[in-house]
Amino acid sequence: MLLDDRYGASSVLLMKVNRARDPHELKELAVDVSFRGDFGQSYAGTDNSRILPADTIKNTIYALARLYPIQQIEEFGRQIADHFLTDNSHVGEVDVSIKERFWAHIPFGGKGHPWTFTPGSLEVRTASVSVTREDAMIEAGIENLQVIKTAGAAFEGYRKDPFTTLEESADRLFSATIQACWRYDDNEIPFGVYWHGVRAAILESFLEHESRSLQHTLHSIAEAVLERYADIREIRLALPSHECRLVDLQALGLENQNEVFAPAEYPCELIEARIRRA
Repeated sequence: MLLDDRYGASSVLLMKVNRARDPHELKELAVDVSFRGDFGQSYAGTDNSRILPADTIKNTIYALARLYPIQQIEEFGRQIADHFLTDNSHVGEVDVSIKERFWAHIPFGGKGHPWTFTPGSLEVRTASVSVTREDAMIEAGIENLQVIKTAGAAFEGYRKDPFTTLEESADRLFSATIQACWRYDDNEIPFGVYWHGVRAAILESFLEHESRSLQHTLHSIAEAVLERYADIREIRLALPSHECRLVDLQALGLENQNEVFAPAEYPCELIEARIRRA
């Protein structure tokens, strides 16, 4: 018995130039689209009459990018979903996920050159849209938001066992890559304004919060976002931290006054939570 299925196209790469603006605007997106619906006969039998090829899905995304101004990726995701629901009666739900990579104008003559770009930060703006014929759910998010603080962070009083080697610290280097995703209650809001506002709330909470653990900081960030925006129902956060261990320089005849650290190349701690408005 077929319990659940979906199909579609993933990682459709799209770049769009808005030449009507001065300076030009450049957007780079990666789009995933998947369908849920009545496709059982293509699995249990040989009937492909309800299968829209992935190549067609990809071509549709490019065509819609030409027909619509891509101002906010949440809106573009909704336009994609509505198109496929309208033209395919056997499709019950369309899920669209979009990741936006940022580009910045290259400085020239004291300002940004109007039509040349360089990659921006490693941050990625995300949007997920799930649309049925009765309802729509929109989520926004941010990935790879890298932060570090050199004061205002501690980690003490944790559980220890015979294999514990980590020393307690009342003043540690706190480096993390924040991943956040939040769900809206209202689908008709200024998505760009909210996205930048949530990003600002995350950063402000991180810098103001006296951290006593990753969990402590994660909860503080979530509270700050939910307090700022009543239209956000819940937020999911992950704070994988990059361990920065104080280097022991005694063998070299030197004291290390909390100045020299050895950062790990990859994060090893997994800290995730979903917080919903009470």
